[in-house]
Amino acid sequence: MIAVIDYDAGNIKSVEHAFRYIGEDVTITRDPVMIRNADHIVLPGVGSFGDAMEKLHRYDLVDPIRETAEKGVPFLGICLGEQLLFESSEESPGVPGLGILKGRVLRFPDQSGYKIPQIGWNSLKLMNGGRLLRNLQDGAYVYFVHSFYVHAQDRSIVKAVCSYTAEADAAVENGNIAACQFHPEKSGDIGLAILKNFVNMH
Repeated sequence: MIAVIDYDAGNIKSVEHAFRYIGEDVTITRDPVMIRNADHIVLPGVGSFGDAMEKLHRYDLVDPIRETAEKGVPFLGICLGEQLLFESSEESPGVPGLGILKGRVLRFPDQSGYKIPQIGWNSLKLMNGGRLLRNLQDGAYVYFVHSFYVHAQDRSIVKAVCSYTAEADAAVENGNIAACQFHPEKSGDIGLAILKNFVNMH
């Protein structure tokens, strides 16, 4: 069973539909017991870093997330869910993230000719192997909506970057923890292939 964590941060239905489309059993939940018992865990999210962390604390989800991550359960962060796995964000100074991965979240620098947030399709530059993006072609296009991006401290966990007004860590993977800044559930066949790769992580 895949547990998709519900903490009022949007974008949950499209994630649920994508997993159901590939034939998976999905539960949307904020029940710590269900999260602790899940085979796979997904942390989606859109919105602000600080607001999301406040909700994770309000719903007593921080400890179950950290425990299952440490226990080795396959865990996927999507969009804001990727950012929350890191230590801090320029979007919400002074608000600690989950700190499961080392690094911070930065705002895209302003640049003439570019609109922030980045909304739309961008290509991935693959690196460092990994299971989440297995069998993808370098340059594959996926769908992004974000103003902030991850910069991981350990560069070996970065599995793909994308270029906008800065080079952003578009996908990271460290053991059972995988995360992507883009939305696989909105990225067509490539996105569905990525979700299948996640399901096959054990």
